[in-house]
Amino acid sequence: MDAKAKPIEAKRRAQQEAQCATKAAARADRGKILALPGRAVRQSPEKKETPAIASSDSVVASHCTQFYVKSQVDKNTAQHECGSRLIPDHVKSTMHPAIYEFGVKYLAGKISGGNARCIAMLRAFQGAIRDYSTPTDKNLVQDLPAKIGSYVSFLTRCKPLSIRMGNAIRFLKSHLSQVMGLSLSESETKFTLCQEIDCFINDKIIFADKVIASHAATNIRDGDVLLTYGYSNVVEMTLLHAHELGKQFRVVIVESRPQQESQLLLRLQAKGLTCTYTCTNALFTIMHQVTRVFLGAASVCSNGTVYSVVGTTCVAMVANAFCVPVFICCESYKFHERAQLNSICSNKLGDPDDIAKVSRSDLNLKYDATPSDYISMIVTDYGMVLPTSMPAIVGISQRALVN
Repeated sequence: MDAKAKPIEAKRRAQQEAQCATKAAARADRGKILALPGRAVRQSPEKKETPAIASSDSVVASHCTQFYVKSQVDKNTAQHECGSRLIPDHVKSTMHPAIYEFGVKYLAGKISGGNARCIAMLRAFQGAIRDYSTPTDKNLVQDLPAKIGSYVSFLTRCKPLSIRMGNAIRFLKSHLSQVMGLSLSESETKFTLCQEIDCFINDKIIFADKVIASHAATNIRDGDVLLTYGYSNVVEMTLLHAHELGKQFRVVIVESRPQQESQLLLRLQAKGLTCTYTCTNALFTIMHQVTRVFLGAASVCSNGTVYSVVGTTCVAMVANAFCVPVFICCESYKFHERAQLNSICSNKLGDPDDIAKVSRSDLNLKYDATPSDYISMIVTDYGMVLPTSMPAIVGISQRALVN
């Protein structure tokens, strides 16, 4: 057996050596072809080139991010550019005077405060509905919704509508369609719509702010140091309500350029509250004294993200780092079912000249998105809820707008 096995092993070894020699010759011939003039030689990757590959990937990712941000900003640039244009004269003749007046003020930014803008818009629609008369050659059921739609288009061309204004228009159109199906007379239709607008303003804005103030005041204790940023009417009402209840606390008012909206909160001093006025660059210095943070919101998304004046995220992050609870006061008509993930999409642009003196960037964003991780509680007219419970609350509020 051993004598027969040795020739077989020698034969296999010879075949393997021949195959190795053939492969080596093939590789050598391939290397000669690649080394010809005008042909690039492909080098095998080495471990020392890994950092260069990683850096190039990071550069590509950075360029992709910059392209995404630029594309979103370019998409929204018309928001500011439309504010610098004058409304054509021929548009004025087709618009109701109340709608046109509000559109001009909204375009120029002369109405301060989100609730004030929404109320002014609804009052303008209310005046247009009161003065409406059906043309002889048209039908009320078809002409009045068309008129309301043209007014909404006009306001959108003046400046993109905010979430709260969009929800108010959604409420108006929903009840308009319901009233159109009741076969009422023209006067009864106008009276019913105007009454519905009054109910929305009273229930969803005025009374909701009082309910939120009463809920939020229960979280204020004697000796607290409360910090607030920007201007929010419902936060101001909360502080005044707690002061009327006899609670002793101090308020830290934080502001930032270019809005400087916190200057309005200096009116608290006239009401007898003890206030400290500072800027955002002093947040880390003063946050160790703060016991609670109260902030307003332009809107709250279904994933718990708070959409508010730019700088809110910075305040919430610093408070979270110091383990200070953050309370967001927001009316339910500002809720929206979408999930906001960044501060670039659906934002608004301000005048770049406002920040030209203090920043090298000409990107003047009006709002930012604060993730729910930095928020302790959201105080609404439905009560105090956790950010994780927002999907259910948003669903309830959205159904209430159309019913």
